[in-house]
Amino acid sequence: MTIKTATVLAALTLAAPIVRAADWPQWLGPKRDSVWREAGIIKKMPKDGPKVLWRQPVAEGYAGPAVANGKVYVVDWVRDTKTERPKNAFAAAQLPGTERVLCFDSKTGKEIWTYSYDCPYRVSYAAGPRCTPMIHDGKVYTLGTMGHLFCLEADTGKVIWSKNFTKDYEAKVPLWGFSGHPLVDGEKLICIVGGKTNSMVVTFDKNSGKQLWTALQTLDATHGPGYCTPVIAEVGKTRQVIVWYPEAVSGVDPESGKVYWTQPFQLKSGMAIATPRVYGDRVFLSAFYNGPMMLQLSQENPGARVLWKARDGITERKTDGLHAVMCTPFLRDGYIYGVCSYGQLRCLKIDSGERIWEDLAATGGKEERWGNAFLVQHEDRVFVFNEHGYLILASLTPDGYEEIGRMKILEPTNPLANRPVVWMHPAFANKCVYARNDKELVCVDLSEK
Repeated sequence: MTIKTATVLAALTLAAPIVRAADWPQWLGPKRDSVWREAGIIKKMPKDGPKVLWRQPVAEGYAGPAVANGKVYVVDWVRDTKTERPKNAFAAAQLPGTERVLCFDSKTGKEIWTYSYDCPYRVSYAAGPRCTPMIHDGKVYTLGTMGHLFCLEADTGKVIWSKNFTKDYEAKVPLWGFSGHPLVDGEKLICIVGGKTNSMVVTFDKNSGKQLWTALQTLDATHGPGYCTPVIAEVGKTRQVIVWYPEAVSGVDPESGKVYWTQPFQLKSGMAIATPRVYGDRVFLSAFYNGPMMLQLSQENPGARVLWKARDGITERKTDGLHAVMCTPFLRDGYIYGVCSYGQLRCLKIDSGERIWEDLAATGGKEERWGNAFLVQHEDRVFVFNEHGYLILASLTPDGYEEIGRMKILEPTNPLANRPVVWMHPAFANKCVYARNDKELVCVDLSEK
């Protein structure tokens, strides 16, 4: 692998910057809960739509941007255009290319630095990195499609430390690439690696990269550890990392790697994708084929039990609950909201999984396999960014979906779903939305005038 020298256009700073309250420094936001907490945000769409502040060219990628300390970070993949992608998106041909970490000024869009490295792909749906960068204590952590983990200086792009999951842990690249966003917990960086010898989960010292502990093992030869992001749950006397993988879901001690409990949940096609949602003492999971499962964590000794799950006989088309693919559901006031297998925005009861309503307006108006939209709460409203490039402001309640307004902010550029899509989670910061497709990164003003 050839490492190119980082291009540094920013001045060095001596002290590590502190992430501001208005930032969106990681996957799903500051608290990883898909809630935007800034005040002074529009309550309805302006007549002519919100103002586009800037656009900047980027290359291919599924990974959303992260915003911190006046900078926007995004990862992409520059494909060697001399080699064509297979016509079948599921095929995993050898495709030459370069992964990059890019840093822009959040106000102007001016490029500050770029770090790049040689990275040929051999995955299905080959169109760039999957994981949103994480900015923490003056460092930016990135995980590429083929398992390249980097810790870089946030101001300069200089490499502090790095790992290669396939070389360092003999991990097999999952069919759709490494997709589990690394998680900072105290001084630790918790990663889904899928390596051999009890190293599906590996935790590193976030500053030095030193391995601290490993845990769990996956037996899925095609999908490895799956595609899911670890989350922290703290219930009663137990603080634990929830790890969802193709065979099961487990609770793990974040300090030692000790496995507290495991609940079997055998998934078709290894589709542990949507981030588990913690709601009090409950953990909600949702898979494309298998549907939903609600767990209850013990208040006393570490453990979990199934409260309810999808009934027997369901399929991707014959669904009565929520079969999420890429959309991370959110849970609020006793209800679950999320996008199902064919683009149906649905509302379920938390206590039983009973479906209350469904609506297709937010995702395009008709059923599409893997039809998708990302949901972010803001006060009593929800921002919806759908696969057609529309940013929608809506109200989601047990009474139904009410659209307040919409604006198209990006063109869908990814052709691999047999229709043009943009499958990317936006960032909400500085009273703006930052979003990207496979050609550009855009910043749109959402401030209330």
